[in-house]
Amino acid sequence: MYCRARFASRLASTTAVASFSPSVCSRVSSPIASPSSASSVSFWNKRYRSLSFLSSLRSLRCSAPRLHWRSPESLRILARTSVPVVERFHRRIATTASEHPFKGVMASIPKPGGGEFGKFYSLPALNDPRIDRLPYSIRILLESAIRNCDNFQVTKDDVEKIIDWENTSPKQVEIPFKPARVLLQDFTGVPAVVDLASMRDAMKNLGNDPKKINPLVPVDLVIDHSVQVDVARSENAVQENMELEFKRNKERFAFLKWGSSAFHNMLVVPPGSGIVHQVNLEYLGRVVFNSDGMLYPDSVVGTDSHTTMIDGLGVAGWGVGGIEAEAAMLGQPMSMVLPGVVGFKLSGKLRDGVTATDLVLTVTQMLRKHGVVGKFVEFYGEGMGELSLSDRATIANMSPEYGATMGFFPVDHVTLQYLKLTGRSDETVSMIEAYLRANKMFVDYNEPQQERAYSSYLQLDLAEVEPCISGPKRPHDRVPLKEMKADWHACLDNNVGFKGFAEPKEEQNKVSKFTFHGLPAELRHGSVVIAAITSCTNTSNPSVMLGAGLVAKKAYELGLEVKPWIKTSLAPGSGVVTKYLLQSGLQKYLNQQGFNIVGYGCTTCIGNSGDLDESVASAISENDIIAAAVLSGNRNFEGRVHPLTRANYLASPPLVVAYALAGTVDIDFEKEPIGTGKSGKSIYFKDIWPSNDEIAQVVQSSVLPDMFKSTYEAITKGNPMWNQLSVPASMLYSWDPNSTYIHEPPYFKNMTVEPPGPHGVKDAYCLLNFGDSVTTDHISPAGSIQKDSPAAKFLLERGVDKKDFNSYGSRRGNDEVMARGTFANIRIVNKLLKGEVGPKTIHVPTGEKLYVYDAAMRYKAAGQDTIVLAGAEYGSGSSRDWAAKGPMLLGVKAVIAKSFERIHRSNLVGMGIIPLCFKPGEDADSLGLTGHERYSIDLPNKISEIRPGQDVTVTTDTGKSFTCAVRFDTEVELAYFDHGGILPFVIRNLNKE
Repeated sequence: MYCRARFASRLASTTAVASFSPSVCSRVSSPIASPSSASSVSFWNKRYRSLSFLSSLRSLRCSAPRLHWRSPESLRILARTSVPVVERFHRRIATTASEHPFKGVMASIPKPGGGEFGKFYSLPALNDPRIDRLPYSIRILLESAIRNCDNFQVTKDDVEKIIDWENTSPKQVEIPFKPARVLLQDFTGVPAVVDLASMRDAMKNLGNDPKKINPLVPVDLVIDHSVQVDVARSENAVQENMELEFKRNKERFAFLKWGSSAFHNMLVVPPGSGIVHQVNLEYLGRVVFNSDGMLYPDSVVGTDSHTTMIDGLGVAGWGVGGIEAEAAMLGQPMSMVLPGVVGFKLSGKLRDGVTATDLVLTVTQMLRKHGVVGKFVEFYGEGMGELSLSDRATIANMSPEYGATMGFFPVDHVTLQYLKLTGRSDETVSMIEAYLRANKMFVDYNEPQQERAYSSYLQLDLAEVEPCISGPKRPHDRVPLKEMKADWHACLDNNVGFKGFAEPKEEQNKVSKFTFHGLPAELRHGSVVIAAITSCTNTSNPSVMLGAGLVAKKAYELGLEVKPWIKTSLAPGSGVVTKYLLQSGLQKYLNQQGFNIVGYGCTTCIGNSGDLDESVASAISENDIIAAAVLSGNRNFEGRVHPLTRANYLASPPLVVAYALAGTVDIDFEKEPIGTGKSGKSIYFKDIWPSNDEIAQVVQSSVLPDMFKSTYEAITKGNPMWNQLSVPASMLYSWDPNSTYIHEPPYFKNMTVEPPGPHGVKDAYCLLNFGDSVTTDHISPAGSIQKDSPAAKFLLERGVDKKDFNSYGSRRGNDEVMARGTFANIRIVNKLLKGEVGPKTIHVPTGEKLYVYDAAMRYKAAGQDTIVLAGAEYGSGSSRDWAAKGPMLLGVKAVIAKSFERIHRSNLVGMGIIPLCFKPGEDADSLGLTGHERYSIDLPNKISEIRPGQDVTVTTDTGKSFTCAVRFDTEVELAYFDHGGILPFVIRNLNKE
């Protein structure tokens, strides 16, 4: 039974917790601490008295209309009907307390045939010329502040800060924002539900009502991260991989199914339905909410960094840490620094043969160079009309790779066409257009464009984009296709680094010969062993998916075939892709090249590539071959795709097929043949590459609205394996102490009613000393569990066979596994090891080389704190909460880095770890720090004496001292630190209701 249906029945028959949406005028809290407050602690206690409103909400009954559950539109209607009770409550408060400060700008939007769509807070009615110059993305923040303003939790000063964005954004001012909904995937969703379940236990232990722990905004969780490519090149691959997925993850899936019934407002989309961001784009995204007659923009935060894909639909969305998302679910406000906005003007048109993937890799490189961390990027210009919605979503998707909070595309006619294509009703689309036009949030390129202000500007002529790929170790290391062969040879020569393997000249041409199932085979440096069409970035885009099918067709007709030892796979982001590939007749050609559908999920892009054939793996390992993977993903960090592919390249789906056919990345497609056809003639790249017109014709005839409707009607049925899962109906979870998947975390053990207060660091040892670009994959890998690792030892001791280890990502519900998996990436480079690569470190007091976990436990047993030294961009990559939870469990008290990735810094704060930044121009090396010192960080013992971003002194036992900036960026983050983290903060404040 589908979980939203079950939720509907609860709404209709039981008292439900009301859903707090951005439309609620009375916010639960404000992140803005009064500058005149003597104590920010007392300030926060005062602010959170408003939580008593929640108990009133819980007495209200919420009924939902009878809906046809197989209709995708009904699901969206239900998602909206979970909100009106709050709107009604808001209006009751308004009549009994105080009038809304902006009641004078309330307006209505008439329907063309009579009546009205609903009411809204009108930005034009403010009659402030500054609003006309605001970027569209900032207008969404402004509307939210106006609608939520009560002069208590959200003040007129907050509204004024946003209106005056041109002057205030450079000053790093703080504003409140509350998203309309939260989006999860299962890797991050399982620990989120684990935390919610353990928070209920904590609330009970404090003598309070566990039911206070409930999502107060709609939460959508799509199970897409668990499927692995165990079976490939088979017509039965989907079924076999799903059976293995359920066998490995039955306990996790049952836990999520329990959560969907135990917690209100939670939708779980079962396995085999698609990738979370494509489902969000095609189905879950509202663009405009209509909640009981109140209209407001859709907005979402998600626990996956690529939540930004929804920005291509004109919905404000970005990734947050799992910890922060959990707080948002529980009604806590988003405290954010008012961001700068980079205006990115697009002109011209893509040349023939250039794909959206080529464009996004180009944009990523440009924005990475420009510097957009912590900023919004907003796209505009006449070139927008040349980009399909899917092309825009591809660009928005890779916001984390270029470092921006959002890559935003305002709604225009292209957006409306896509909404109709994907099955949204005509009336819904009409409402969306009417609201956005009325509130000056719609772009009509047929009308004169008023100049908007941006913090900085970039421009790209689309005609200048050329075919390219990115790699071999980072997504922003773009390589023009025509330069790939030369770049590959340079990488072989270069010193070990992001663009180097330091392969000796005499070893660069070696050949590893082996037998593959009776066939003679060979591998060289650059040989492709994995070719995967995967990832939400590209599988949501029909032009590149059908383009891949055309390449496969042309190659097959000319007599080219992919070598059988290359692991090929196709993992669509939704069932719609399968439908249009079958409709076009191109799936059979992809199958003939080995690109059979293997499942509906993230697969290779997140490291779920499955094992290579033993003969291939041996040929690589025994001869130290630098093997290559080519995938249509968004991440290619070292060790992520597969432990045996040291070179990993991001490419468009058609290029994935082309490189699979060539069998190597060591090729110049302009000059060298891909292979020999059936007539004995050399076949070149140009012979198999389709024109843009060819692709457009197939898209036009094959991608149909009914495909979206039928697909999303079907997902509401679940699938037999999911439907057969039996789970108890209980408010509290019954923890199994023997489970290696789901374990009660220790975060709230012995929790006190009052906060513990801030802490400094005294005589801490350095656990690890890193250079630049340490990713969350390095800190907390999601992929396979290595056989000799501490996590493997833990599992083996509990009777788990190696074949059942599964991945770290699938075991994020068990803190004991994940603590042992922290800093367990086999490619991690720790300066304490003096050049040795791997998940070990030096235990400084003894000089012993140990696994990081073992060293950390030795420090903890001795009562010794630890810190981590790092370079620039620490924590880049996926928004992974375990990259903060893990270090906290290892006893890490602070991370001192040159710079942090935005989400990871927030996650560190959320777990009570102090983030510190070296002063500009300084780092561990320049200061002569080796990591063998002991470190003390002097922080005041009263939270009221700490300011966001203040300087602190770090001293060492060697006599060196230096100054760092404390990266608590807002007052609310200081409040979290005072409580030991964001979740204890939430529990204590709910406990005071």
